[in-house]
Amino acid sequence: MGTESGSDPESSSNGWSRARGLVVKTLVLIGGALLIKRLTKSTTRRDHARVVSRSLTGEKFTRDQASRDPENYFNIRMLSCPAAEMVDGSEVLYLEQAFWRTPQKPFRQRLYMVKPCPKELKCDVEVSSYAIRDAEEYKNFCDRSKYQRPLPEEVIGDIGEHLTTIHLNCCDRGKRCLYEGSTSPGGFPNSWNGASYCTSDLAILKNNEIHLWDRGFDENRNQQVWGPKEGPYEFKPATSSSTNENLSALNILYQSSIEKPIQGSLILQD
Repeated sequence: MGTESGSDPESSSNGWSRARGLVVKTLVLIGGALLIKRLTKSTTRRDHARVVSRSLTGEKFTRDQASRDPENYFNIRMLSCPAAEMVDGSEVLYLEQAFWRTPQKPFRQRLYMVKPCPKELKCDVEVSSYAIRDAEEYKNFCDRSKYQRPLPEEVIGDIGEHLTTIHLNCCDRGKRCLYEGSTSPGGFPNSWNGASYCTSDLAILKNNEIHLWDRGFDENRNQQVWGPKEGPYEFKPATSSSTNENLSALNILYQSSIEKPIQGSLILQD
């Protein structure tokens, strides 16, 4: 006749299950929100600068391009490596170019400074090139051990004349490149081979391939006097086959052309 005392076990079990379900759902929602926040966190310009520095670093060749069009392009070896870091965090890279068969004799040596674009500019990364005050001391810099290289403070002291500055932006979705950019429309002063000014275009592709197109124009700013006319040099990362390849007829052509520069080839500009 009397009523039961205490709670219903089945009711308590259902209540606990509902509570546990709510806790799990809450944790899932919080975890998802944190993951989305992390995935959508904007990449800073300094992050972009690091990517560009890494992409420029290493050994690359224009072998494929030279094979396709030996009349207009040489097989060039480009080698770059970190050389110093500025106080503001800008990275200084040493870069040299040489005919692939004579890597110990670079014909072009530069210091590149890579840093985030200033806030007032609509770009992501700024890449500037400089002459080297005592270039002879830097030959084969990247091939030496760190103990045989000029010290970082010496590298900074040897940064010479400013040559060009390229402003890079992230490439639009769907394009092959990661970054692309060029010098300002007016270019930079240059007097080589009758030029009045020069321009540079740089593209960094997803496979660490570098496309570099440097050209010089006369004082009337309407005639190109040096640099490839068909398109940029295409530097692709080195492979074992490209560095250990046997002598071929094409390479004989390159060697015989050293004393007879291709008209307008930037790559031969000092």
